[in-house]
Amino acid sequence: MSYEILRLIWWALLGILLIGFAVTDGFDFGSMALLRYTGRTDLERRQVINTIGPVWEGNQVWFVLGGGSIFAAWPLLYAASFSGFYLAMFAILGSLILRPVAIVYRSKLADTRWRNWWDWVLVVTGIVPPVIFGVAFGNLFKGVPFTFGVDMRFAPDITLFSLLGGFPLLVGLVSLSMMLMHGAAWTAMKTDGVVHDRAHGAIRIFAGVFILLFVAAGIWLLSFDGYVIASATSHDAPSNPMLKTVIMQPRGWYANFASHPAFWLAPIFALLGALSAFAFRRARVVPFLGSGLAIAMTTLTAGLALFPFLLPSSSHPNASLTIWDASSSKLTLEVMLGVVVVLLPVVLAYTTFVYRVMRGIVRTDDVTRDHASY
Repeated sequence: MSYEILRLIWWALLGILLIGFAVTDGFDFGSMALLRYTGRTDLERRQVINTIGPVWEGNQVWFVLGGGSIFAAWPLLYAASFSGFYLAMFAILGSLILRPVAIVYRSKLADTRWRNWWDWVLVVTGIVPPVIFGVAFGNLFKGVPFTFGVDMRFAPDITLFSLLGGFPLLVGLVSLSMMLMHGAAWTAMKTDGVVHDRAHGAIRIFAGVFILLFVAAGIWLLSFDGYVIASATSHDAPSNPMLKTVIMQPRGWYANFASHPAFWLAPIFALLGALSAFAFRRARVVPFLGSGLAIAMTTLTAGLALFPFLLPSSSHPNASLTIWDASSSKLTLEVMLGVVVVLLPVVLAYTTFVYRVMRGIVRTDDVTRDHASY
């Protein structure tokens, strides 16, 4: 298998892992962010929490797999993103750590103030990661200020406040509304009673908000200059991001869509997924499938627009990381692909088994009778 094909496969695998994380852990984020709205009493909140209790830990595996694949297949991207976005990554990891703590500890004491405190922790940990991930994606289209020294040492010029521009914040809101839509659809699918009814109402609100913000972000992106490789590029050469010439081109982020009209299917299906959640909100399964499709296609839309760039540099465009010059060696990609071929089906089979065993609705009576519930 050629080096070029291996790089393309690992770009696709990275996208699959990101989509897997966004679709599965996304409803965890969304349902917890809406916890205080869908659950008005302690019993109702326990009902919502128990919908994700058996599965949230398995959903988080996709995040670990994504980070591991970046470390193994895209070491320059790993070094740049985990170093340059350090405070943002710290906030995400803090949220992922606090979520299980809140789930477990909230029921340790039968005290209203105690449980309310942990409920607010769950709300915050449901909001923070989607916003930060969205802001990070928004910054990819603006470019991030960094370069590499003569010894290929990463040299960032990134501060937390430099990442909080208008467009990145808009993309953060797109991400948050998308996860709230997905979380509401999950809660509606997995509960009954008043919690079910409130979640159905939230689907319509956040599906509509997502559609408006997604279209607004696409229109705003038209005013951006996109990154384009202007020099000859060898797709089989060893990785060195400093050996190319990158120029800025008006509406450059739409160049791939102009060259390959079939790419427009991704944003179209993202909108159709959200519209199906909006229109069939009274159904039990369709809104969840629609919101999942919207998340997958939104992520794919961003990936197709950025291709072949992984992390553009605003201060030194020639240092931008692409799939052709930021990957590990050919041997490393081959070995890791073999590992993925063996282990990914195991992860998928186990995940499918867990969801099948845990299928069904969490009813209020179940939470009342089950002393082991959260």
